[in-house]
Amino acid sequence: MNITLLSALVFVGVFASVVLIHEFGHFVVARLLNVDVEEFGLGLPPRAFTLFNWKGTAFTINWLPLGGFVRPKGENDPNIPGGLAAASPWVRLSVLFAGSFMNLLASVLVYSIIISQVGIPDTARVMLYEITPDSPAEQAGLMVDDIILTVNGEIVVDEEQFRDSILANLDEPMKITVLRGNDTVEISATPLSSRSPEKGALGILPGPPLIPAESLIQNITYGARYTYFVTRQIISIPVMLIRNQVSQEELRFVGLKGIFDMFRQTVSRDVESRELGPTTTTDLAPIEPTNFTLQLIAGLSVTLGIFNLLPIPALDGGRIIFVLPELILRRRVPAQFENFVHAVGLVLLLAFMVYVNAMDFINPAQFTIP
Repeated sequence: MNITLLSALVFVGVFASVVLIHEFGHFVVARLLNVDVEEFGLGLPPRAFTLFNWKGTAFTINWLPLGGFVRPKGENDPNIPGGLAAASPWVRLSVLFAGSFMNLLASVLVYSIIISQVGIPDTARVMLYEITPDSPAEQAGLMVDDIILTVNGEIVVDEEQFRDSILANLDEPMKITVLRGNDTVEISATPLSSRSPEKGALGILPGPPLIPAESLIQNITYGARYTYFVTRQIISIPVMLIRNQVSQEELRFVGLKGIFDMFRQTVSRDVESRELGPTTTTDLAPIEPTNFTLQLIAGLSVTLGIFNLLPIPALDGGRIIFVLPELILRRRVPAQFENFVHAVGLVLLLAFMVYVNAMDFINPAQFTIP
């Protein structure tokens, strides 16, 4: 199948699924907490037809095939009994948080699938993932997939210790013992202080090797850890910008075309990787050629979950902000004022989305899947 067509199908399916998972979280928690839901829509309006009705909820198919929506009863009117706005603040908070929670839960599941394919890090060993051309490591004979056993006779137990050993032996020969396949090889390499920090004194990229997970619980545990790591990275973006650790271009917003371009790269890499087949080294887990797109799916799910919690009017986070005064001060913000703020926020948000999507064509983001 043509890569562009396959990428388009994956993009539409994934984007719609990620949004629907978010809306499904709102729907389930609303129903569990006795908040009536008038409509659960697949796609975006206008409505094409109604699939069926269940306990007062119309499940509909809409013409725009991206995403979906949930329309709770009385979402903006606290005078409607059984509606969302008439519910207690804790109920409203639960419903509002549920969508993002489902996105994070989905991310844990996807990362768990990836980990089941590639394995979990063995933090008690160090493996070489990259060797820079013409570097001291290459000249000494170090190779990708070498497992570092000892440095100058001292057993290497983790990556940090190995890096410290390199810094402690700048411009001096290091006797490195590595496991290469089933053979033990001794190599002498000299890390150079004259090399830039970006290139590294030895010119290597070390990291923990990957080993098969022992159980489903272990897969899920590491899936949750990686979801937490990605979430923390996203939340720390403002701090990284202030500290000039990343550029604005690297963190620019992208619209549907930008996301599609990323999917086209990942799908292409996955197809290419699958044609080459899996690779294995010694007792490490096989590296299955199917995780580039899965990583993008997981990252997209986390991003959508976090973005919806931003304190922006019309988003879940903006609505949450209006619930907090009721919890703290025991006084509710007037519904008319809240609805006005959300309406203005929605207009501004839509305008921003139009701008972002237009910039995808005028000045496309430049990125390459590593």
